[in-house]
Amino acid sequence: MLGIVGILVVLVMVFGGYTMAGGKFGIILYALPFEMTMIGGAALGAFLIANSGAGAKQTLRYIGKVFRGPDWQPGDYRDLLCLLFELIRLARQNPVVLEEHIENPEDSSIFTRYPKILKDHEAVDLICDTLRAITMSYDDPHQVEEVLDKRMEASLHHALHPSHAMQTVADGLPALGIVAAVLGVIKTMASINEPPEILGGMIGGALVGTFLGVFLSYGFVGPFAGRMRSVVEEDAHFYSLIREVLIANLHNHPANMCIEVGRQNTPHHVRPSYTDLESALRELKREAA
Repeated sequence: MLGIVGILVVLVMVFGGYTMAGGKFGIILYALPFEMTMIGGAALGAFLIANSGAGAKQTLRYIGKVFRGPDWQPGDYRDLLCLLFELIRLARQNPVVLEEHIENPEDSSIFTRYPKILKDHEAVDLICDTLRAITMSYDDPHQVEEVLDKRMEASLHHALHPSHAMQTVADGLPALGIVAAVLGVIKTMASINEPPEILGGMIGGALVGTFLGVFLSYGFVGPFAGRMRSVVEEDAHFYSLIREVLIANLHNHPANMCIEVGRQNTPHHVRPSYTDLESALRELKREAA
């Protein structure tokens, strides 16, 4: 919702100010289709040249994040901590039974309690692969931590590709606007024998290209890229929480302490309160009793 408000503010303030200053929309409206065809078409073509098919599709999907915001909300962090608590407790009570859950999470009675987390293959694979490594006696906390860091770094790099692609387009739009403006000047020079009022209109139309390139870059595409990056980095905290809890588990801290380590390392605005989390964990213990 806030993204839509921002778009409206940009449009109203820019064109409202132009109107208040006595500007007329005739030249802009006449030149807009041609300039947008040149600038938008060139930007789209450059985007396709610079990205693979998978990268282009990923970027288009991530545009929705500008308006939806982060996928993971405060309640999801609480659910993740509860899920990890159940798995850690089971790993210490009966490692053999744990293998059934991490080998087939879709059929696990533990994972299926948290359908939103179960749908996220990255989170589930991160949990299951790490716990599987632990059951295989790969229990050096420093080794596991290094593996997790490299894996999460690679995942974050992949998730940030759409924002990088959008930022590249934003950086190129002002130059593409100049290209469109130069073509407009070339057209004007070919009609140099026309009356001044006609030449003025043609030059004004050419300058629309420069305006559009800068306006689209700094008013829309650049902010879109920045917002996509911030959302991806916000969601990365969810996976960092998995890392913190499982590393604490490798150090043989009590299960409750592992969960508290994760809670304390969660950003404040999505961190579940101690009371809320304790209540959820007590409910899990009652169900297991």
